[in-house]
Amino acid sequence: MRHVLHGEWTKLRTLPSTGWLLLALAVSTVLVGAATTGAVDTSHCPAPAGCLEDTTRLSLTGVRLGQAAAVVFAVLAIGGEYGTGMIQITLAAVPHRPRVLLAKAAVVAAGVLAAGTLGVLGSLAAGRALLPGNGFTAANGYPPPSLADGPTLRAAAGTVLYLVLVALLALGVGAVLRDTAASVTVVLTLLYVFPVITRFVTDPDWHERLDRIAPMTAGLAIQTTIRGAGPPIGPWTGLGVLAAYAAAALLAGGCVLAARDAN
Repeated sequence: MRHVLHGEWTKLRTLPSTGWLLLALAVSTVLVGAATTGAVDTSHCPAPAGCLEDTTRLSLTGVRLGQAAAVVFAVLAIGGEYGTGMIQITLAAVPHRPRVLLAKAAVVAAGVLAAGTLGVLGSLAAGRALLPGNGFTAANGYPPPSLADGPTLRAAAGTVLYLVLVALLALGVGAVLRDTAASVTVVLTLLYVFPVITRFVTDPDWHERLDRIAPMTAGLAIQTTIRGAGPPIGPWTGLGVLAAYAAAALLAGGCVLAARDAN
């Protein structure tokens, strides 16, 4: 397995797109989070302390865009090989198909983990710098986001895990579809369009049920640090929903890889 991991990492790090996509993940997460945080202040509130803004979640808003880079990065890890035909060489060298997918999942997760951590830490740092100027001060009941605070630490770590799970979901879909463009489209549709569809559901019970199973809405519940400010699902439960999507996609991808590309 060590040799398979080394081979997959060598292939991934030598792709010109790898560095750019991971950089895009980190930078877009920080920039969008900073732009969102800088655009919100306490002027629209009856009183500064009455805003009830979840400042940690606000600082981490950029992950909604950054995840797109994680999706493309993960899909290219396997879709690119199908596009060039290199997958046949990979499978000839490693006949054990699940081991190939497991190695790809490990290196993809490692890359997204590193870039996601940088993006999340940068977003929190930007939030600490921008929030006080917008009225979100400790005196108004808004202490700056700090990893020493339990809910903020959970939101930060959970957001990084969210990005890793999104990447693994994309990798599984890529293994099933074997087409880069189609795989990226399917995953981004699942992430971005699902929450939009739920807005057209007028029945409150069904609206709540759909919010609980929408991968992005449920997964990002991990960012909630104050009560009543997030979707109708618990933080870790919501992340578990996304983990189930990722596990199902990887399982399907592994089965398809073994059946369709068997010698």
